[in-house]
Amino acid sequence: MPRATDTAYEAVRKMILSGEAGAGTRLGESELAEALGLSRTPVREALQRLGADGLVEVLPHRGARVVRWTRQDLAEIFELRALLEPYAAARAARIGQDQSVLADLAGQCAAMERAVADGDLDRVAQLNSRFHAAIIDASGNRRLPAMLTSVMHAPLILGTFRRYDADSMARSMNHHRELVAALAAGDPGWAESVMRAHIRAAAAHLTEQEENEQR
Repeated sequence: MPRATDTAYEAVRKMILSGEAGAGTRLGESELAEALGLSRTPVREALQRLGADGLVEVLPHRGARVVRWTRQDLAEIFELRALLEPYAAARAARIGQDQSVLADLAGQCAAMERAVADGDLDRVAQLNSRFHAAIIDASGNRRLPAMLTSVMHAPLILGTFRRYDADSMARSMNHHRELVAALAAGDPGWAESVMRAHIRAAAAHLTEQEENEQR
């Protein structure tokens, strides 16, 4: 049986990442506890965990609020990702990966492509996050996951994939496949360059969409 805190964490996290609870939405402890059929204590603990993840801003004695990202926030997030994730990809290629890791990554690529074909963008976002986390884990650097936790979720909240056109989506999926190929080849320079291009393309597209929406 899952712990009540874990149940609350997963439920509220899903609300945020699906867009059900949009940026700036207040998440009251008592309201969430009633909706989830739980006491306030596990809900409070879940909100603290989500705060540590960078998904919510905890409000003393008032629950929490879903983080609202500014343009400056986005610039800083993608700057960090462009520095750390190419390093992770290069390191993962340098130390080498066994066939089970490569097969798992390839399977995630295929699952993402099926989700794209089905138009299930929430599933695409979830799988994308899992894929990037797997490459970070494959780097063997135990400090990287904690360093990247808060910035890995931001694009999901903003619905990055909902803003992609067909060409942008195809480019993103191709980058994933090429990353797996670079890891399989044990080529750190290739893996690093593909990951950097992948992050920069996402940043450029998101910035362009933000500017278009503000016109």
